[in-house]
Amino acid sequence: MNNPVYITSDNIITSLGFSTRENISSLENHVIGIKPVEGPDLSPSGAILSKIDPVNLEMRFSALSDQYKKKEASTAYTRLEKMFLISIGDVLSKTDISPSNPRTLFVISTTKGNIELLEDRYKASFPHRRIYLWELARVIGDFFHFSNRPVVISNACISGLVAILTAARFIQSGRFDHAIVAGGDVVSEFVISGFQSFQSLGPVPCKPFDHHRAGLSLGEGCGAMALTSALSKTIGNPVRFAGGSVTNDANHISGPSRTGEELSLAINRALTMASLSPGDIGYISAHGTATLYNDEMESKALGLSHLSHVPVNSFKGYWGHTLGAAGMIESIVAIHSLRSGQLFQSAGFEEPGVPVPLNVLTRHETHSIHGCLKTASGFGGCNAAIVYQKL
Repeated sequence: MNNPVYITSDNIITSLGFSTRENISSLENHVIGIKPVEGPDLSPSGAILSKIDPVNLEMRFSALSDQYKKKEASTAYTRLEKMFLISIGDVLSKTDISPSNPRTLFVISTTKGNIELLEDRYKASFPHRRIYLWELARVIGDFFHFSNRPVVISNACISGLVAILTAARFIQSGRFDHAIVAGGDVVSEFVISGFQSFQSLGPVPCKPFDHHRAGLSLGEGCGAMALTSALSKTIGNPVRFAGGSVTNDANHISGPSRTGEELSLAINRALTMASLSPGDIGYISAHGTATLYNDEMESKALGLSHLSHVPVNSFKGYWGHTLGAAGMIESIVAIHSLRSGQLFQSAGFEEPGVPVPLNVLTRHETHSIHGCLKTASGFGGCNAAIVYQKL
């Protein structure tokens, strides 16, 4: 059995907004959410970050809590849990897919979860088990009364794409008819110090694929989407999950492949699964972290897959690297581009700086496209690629 998989409603939460529409509007207006952030709770020396507005977060969560008639105080949930709940709540409000339906799967992706609960200031507020990813997923699932046990995906920075791929495979197999998939992460002292130890954080907003790139910018975000095998439940121009694949470099714990062959293999397998050729891809949403080795590797991979001429961008110059949310929220914008033909400038890019020349978008453009590719790579040498196709 190989049931079709369609994308229906979605939501994006970043520093640029609390809905997909708000984020798209910010992208259209070239808004950059990466800014200097001071505060000893994050980094003694400060950092360039993309942070979600805490006041707006509390206001949106209060409205959601009232909508679902929850009696727990706002303090009963962590910041990340609130982000997940708001994002999933928005998705559910735009579809009749029911969480309590035994044929509805719930998949969650995150790299760090409630990692900030390790900090002393939170230890008295939440039980220790809340630090575990399964407990984070349980809390979110219980809020919406999902009937099925959540599937948790934590595979470095490809987590968001792997979550979508996992949900799609469950639907294709016939085990489930629908899935709610969500990915999210927050920026914390633990996360910042970890990337600082790799000397991978840039002193200015990141510049993916640019000759003068100086490292990545961290961001926090959350996104969610509904998948279904029922074409009747789609919204707007139908888009299907056409194919996807995961590979591993087996190269280094933090350094990517030097050849790009392994990401290229994931891309080629995704195209084969979709029964498409490189010529069918009209747009690529790249991982594009603005680190030296990732951008080089990705350019080589796209070249090996005969895709270096295709318009490509990275959204990390707008809202930073959102870790477990990246594959999710970047897929959602890619799907928007597939539906509308609206392609966004790759923020921060000015001068080519990768060994294989790419067709990096230097301005917003409009193209008629029917297939797009989303890529991701992460620590441990993991790679993922998904192809989306407009019907």
